[in-house]
Amino acid sequence: MNAFSFDCLHRDTKTNARTGVIHTPHGDIETPAFVPVGTQATVKSLDFDEISSSGTNLFFVNTYHMVLRPGTDVIQRFGGLHSFMHWDKPLITDSGGFQVFSLGAKRFARKNEKGEGEASLVRITDDGVTFKSHWDGVEYVFTPENSMEYQWILGADVHIAFDDCTPYPVTKKQAEKSMIRTHLWAKRSLDAHTKLSVTRNPYQALYGSIQGSVFEDLRKESAQCITKLPFDGFAIGGVAVGESKLEMEQVLSWVMPILPDNRPRHLLGVGEIDDIFTLISYGIDTFDCVQPTRLARMGIVFADKRELDITNKEFDGDTKPIDDACSCLTCKNYSRAYIHHLFRVRELLGYRLATIHNLSYIQNLIFKIRQAIRDGSFFKMKSEWLEQKNRV
Repeated sequence: MNAFSFDCLHRDTKTNARTGVIHTPHGDIETPAFVPVGTQATVKSLDFDEISSSGTNLFFVNTYHMVLRPGTDVIQRFGGLHSFMHWDKPLITDSGGFQVFSLGAKRFARKNEKGEGEASLVRITDDGVTFKSHWDGVEYVFTPENSMEYQWILGADVHIAFDDCTPYPVTKKQAEKSMIRTHLWAKRSLDAHTKLSVTRNPYQALYGSIQGSVFEDLRKESAQCITKLPFDGFAIGGVAVGESKLEMEQVLSWVMPILPDNRPRHLLGVGEIDDIFTLISYGIDTFDCVQPTRLARMGIVFADKRELDITNKEFDGDTKPIDDACSCLTCKNYSRAYIHHLFRVRELLGYRLATIHNLSYIQNLIFKIRQAIRDGSFFKMKSEWLEQKNRV
């Protein structure tokens, strides 16, 4: 039985923002939703009670890294990621395409800089991708078919079709070639997914990926092609690989009007606080980003619409919590001075407490945004929030 569905519940009258619910076999996801990145099947430094307490109901696990370590054979013995991790809420996995892009982009940059070819960790053809593990140099092959097989073994509630993530900057000719390959792989991913879904239970959803870099006609062509296919939802890729915020917004303005209204939309790799109001205004339902948790481990914490570097000396005697308005475990129990001390002496607890706070802060902001969309005050909230942030 298909246990995946999406209901749109409320729409903002002044923007395209909306609230909804994504129903999955492991529970419901209220949207809009921020999706933390748990690359290695963990949100770094947090246990799953802490992740759940932050208001998180969905997070990202990376297929590429799971295939390399610990290997899908290990996860299969546990019956999938949920059991392996002891997490009973929804999960989303990517196809591995972005990591292939990362390896290829590094090679591409070196080649451009030297003006000559260089041995690469990755080789991309229309058949698939051959690459060497960054851990031990062992060679792997990813295709649309085995990417789907890997993701079904991992057992996440949402999968993403294997795609060719275009580097940036890129020529239009290169972007078009990458887009065409993404469309070919989308059809192969969908065929493989359909065959696998017959024998697997519960149903796992598949999102099609839209590419096209920063070129309007390519983005629209990609959106039209992918939305004609029977995907459960859609992911917009290639907007977090070096493009400016303006270019990201342009891509959304081209793509979003083409996407079906009755299926969820995910924006890959975007979720900085400054971007959140923008992407939600365009009707994005879910979005993932490493920034809130990565910044936390660097000692950068969110407070009152600004970022504080808790390692600065000004906090060494500060008795206040990170944010007076925050009710997370960190802010209820610990002072800025203590967290400052932990970072100064490089105690692991500092990373954990800062991460708990940043994740809770951003999830609370999304909760308030959902409320504002429901009661018709989203546009006002967006204007006031950004205006106050710019004054800080």
